[in-house]
Amino acid sequence: MSQVSSSFLLCPGDAAPDFVLPDADGHLVAFSDLAIGCGLLVVFACNHCPYVIHLADKLGELAREIAEVGVLTVAINSNDLANYPQDGPGPMKEFSAARRWDFPYLLDESQEIAKAYGAECTPDFFLFDAAGKLFYAGQFDASRPRSGGEAHGGDLRDSVSLMLDGHAPPSHPYPSSGCNIKWKPNA
Repeated sequence: MSQVSSSFLLCPGDAAPDFVLPDADGHLVAFSDLAIGCGLLVVFACNHCPYVIHLADKLGELAREIAEVGVLTVAINSNDLANYPQDGPGPMKEFSAARRWDFPYLLDESQEIAKAYGAECTPDFFLFDAAGKLFYAGQFDASRPRSGGEAHGGDLRDSVSLMLDGHAPPSHPYPSSGCNIKWKPNA
């Protein structure tokens, strides 16, 4: 099995890896379709991870909030569907509808996009500026499913504000925590 790098494979200022991926209905969505406006949040997610479930509703709220200031959101599911069918297209549609995700939720069956981004876990967050350059890679907030705290998106919200206000990115962002991406055998 090949070694996958950390979520810090991309450094602030690096260009976003391009993608064209299908949503759960098979409609193709390209990075260039989304990279308009003031920025783009790319989230690696899945349906069954307790960490994603913990913050899924707040992610939907945050995505609506930042969309109002021109930052769009896309979620990408890169899990091995043969071994984790609960992350398949039908459940993706149900999960995103129940969490009011008003943004595209795409399927990376080859897992090449997750590798290009250096994504390791679900959820994993990558915030790009209007020029498609990485501004922030790190956690949503410090809450965890068993910590007793409610998800709020503070780290990510603060990073969006810094980006939109023209400030430097956080110097030492805390990495995302979650379930490992479910890699295909021999991936």
